[in-house]
Amino acid sequence: MKKQSGFTLIELAIVLVIIGLLLGGVLKGQELINSAKVKNMASDFKNVQVYIYGYQDKYKALPGDDRAANANHGGTNATTDGTVGNGVIEGAWDSTTVTQESALFWQHVRLAGLASGPTNTADANYFPTNADGGRIGVQSVSGFTAVTVLPTAGGISGAYAVCSNGILGKFAKQLDTTLDDGNGSTGSMRIVVNGTPSIGVAAPVDSTPYLVCLAF
Repeated sequence: MKKQSGFTLIELAIVLVIIGLLLGGVLKGQELINSAKVKNMASDFKNVQVYIYGYQDKYKALPGDDRAANANHGGTNATTDGTVGNGVIEGAWDSTTVTQESALFWQHVRLAGLASGPTNTADANYFPTNADGGRIGVQSVSGFTAVTVLPTAGGISGAYAVCSNGILGKFAKQLDTTLDDGNGSTGSMRIVVNGTPSIGVAAPVDSTPYLVCLAF
């Protein structure tokens, strides 16, 4: 009678250990990727503040709102419905109208050597994005109204706001914990559903994309 061969208990145990190690490595790798994304996004919020203060120190004006942008560094002077040189970054954070101050902000800080990226407003990559491909922008807090996201009645304070869209809830919560008070409906950072006026979502859903804004 032919003897049947098979795996011993020791061999099976070794296979299971190897599988466990592989799964652990994959999960750890994903955790590191997620952590790197959050750090990258946090840097986006911090860098915009550096751009504004650095530009003000260099030119005594706000990027985007600089009436002497052309003379200062060959930039485009804003032509908006508002007032250039009034200390307000006018226009919505996600505006694609390149004559508005919030859009020209990026050209000015790049020409000033404070940020990297295209200075030609017609370039397809002109507007910056976060690690998940969502738009990043800046505007003055005074531009938020009751009919736009983050109404000023919601208590958000500060002169300017950096906003970044398409951020998953699990990342948004980590950002709020890292940069603010850990609550998406209070403090300087707010987590909202883009296009839905709100003071913020206190407990974001991990898999839902949100708009995150930080006022300063």
